[in-house]
Amino acid sequence: MASKKSAWAEFPNPDPTFEYQGEALKKAWTALHAGDCEPYPDEKHASALIASAGKSAKGIEAKALASQLQDAWRDFHAGRFQQVWLAGSALGPLGASVAIKAIGIHASHLVDDEDERLSRYQQAVELAEKAVDVLPELANSHYRHAYALGRYSQSISIAKALKQGLAGKIRHALERTLEIAPKHAEAHTALALYHAEVIDKIGSLIGGMTYGAKASEAEKHIASAIKLTPKAPIVHIEHGNLLLLLKGSKGEDAAADAYERAANCAPRDAMESLDAAWAAEQIE
Repeated sequence: MASKKSAWAEFPNPDPTFEYQGEALKKAWTALHAGDCEPYPDEKHASALIASAGKSAKGIEAKALASQLQDAWRDFHAGRFQQVWLAGSALGPLGASVAIKAIGIHASHLVDDEDERLSRYQQAVELAEKAVDVLPELANSHYRHAYALGRYSQSISIAKALKQGLAGKIRHALERTLEIAPKHAEAHTALALYHAEVIDKIGSLIGGMTYGAKASEAEKHIASAIKLTPKAPIVHIEHGNLLLLLKGSKGEDAAADAYERAANCAPRDAMESLDAAWAAEQIE
């Protein structure tokens, strides 16, 4: 029996509308992945992954890989996060995108133990680094790397994060993501938070001189993300977080409005359900 510390808590609000079986997944894909621009994992995409991965994908057939990835994404949207992590990470870089998203969302929302959460972010970083090495042309290789590093850096001290050079690595990964996929809303959101968090932690002067952090850039990127994904709870949550980082107590009312918009979004999958529920808790 797994210890409480290492247990994978189940998604608390299963919903039959989050079960995208058969062709339903493909039909809903564009809406579900407006934020991360993840390509639909059909045989064509699977073949491209295998070709790009070279020796890392030896012996894997496109049809089988497509089926495995589709099933993993179905499980992700339904909230079966542990199953997704196990299946995705078993595929190595080929399954990194879905695996990292699953372990990251689960750790952020459903893991209370700080050490366990940090351990999971470290696992995500390790897998993301492999994906960047093997599949550098994929936007989400870089985005998942930035995401994992960002979550990890938020779990350690700012001094430690700066000493490890994480800020620069995160920014580089996000900028590379947007070079490949300019409409990647989640990357725009993350880059907005990058600017805001650096300014919040070390000030606008040093943050600007050392890391190129600017409030105007934060506002520009969050505006792009909201325009691209107005129905996603996370973009409004992060808008609220950004307002608090940049404006402090003066931004509280506007942040509360942003959280309310997030809470009022109709969730389309387990991730959005968790995000909307978190936002609702902030305004109770």
